[in-house]
Amino acid sequence: MNPVNKQPVFIAGPCVIESQSLLNTVAETLVGINARLGLDIIFKASFDKANRTSIHSFRGPGIDKGLQMLADIRDRYGLRVLTDIHESWQAKLAGEVCDVLQIPAFLCRQTDLLVAAARTGRIVNIKKAQFLSGRDMRYPVEKALDAGAQEVWLTERGNCFGYNNLVVDFRNIPDMKEIVPTVIMDCTHSVQRPGAANGSTGGDRRFVPSMALAAKAFGATGYFFEVHPNPDQALSDGPNMLQLERLEDLIKNILA
Repeated sequence: MNPVNKQPVFIAGPCVIESQSLLNTVAETLVGINARLGLDIIFKASFDKANRTSIHSFRGPGIDKGLQMLADIRDRYGLRVLTDIHESWQAKLAGEVCDVLQIPAFLCRQTDLLVAAARTGRIVNIKKAQFLSGRDMRYPVEKALDAGAQEVWLTERGNCFGYNNLVVDFRNIPDMKEIVPTVIMDCTHSVQRPGAANGSTGGDRRFVPSMALAAKAFGATGYFFEVHPNPDQALSDGPNMLQLERLEDLIKNILA
């Protein structure tokens, strides 16, 4: 079903598209890391954050402008591109631009969304819901495969632990590797404190490197990082995003 990767999958980029200049800054950094380390980091950014805590929160430029900006990154820098989709009708449009379509954790059981993503022929990355176990993810994978997906990835991002908190059960990684070969650790969303920052999501980026190295010990085959040159000024998910300048050293530690 999925090819076994010779090296880990790395995904990195800002939470949401804030501006073309931000995308360029991040893309230039990823191109440099790829060249120095012989990698193929996938560029990630969202054209719409449809599940923000508050209706007043910044969501992004929308699908038309956002996909145009992602296409520019792909064409200008030669990077593979990933974005998430929230509604079935978005799959075809996003699939014309992006190499990987990501299914958000809250939506991983939405059959029509999974089917639409699978039918694009693109890689489908399904994030494990905060309320499911790793073993439960065989059913979303089955939906995507039955709809014709050629390659499916799974991503661990923590489970709800009471209110406003997440905890990672790293046993989910080997459990999900029994379903698909490519299991990615979302090292930044897993340090979130959902809804814990007065109408937005809080978090603690100090623990991002530890999440990555712990996931490596449990056999993760990929790593997902939301990064930003100045996370404290980011328009979405700032508290849990990694500083862009720290990304290369962290990847080196993972590869060591």
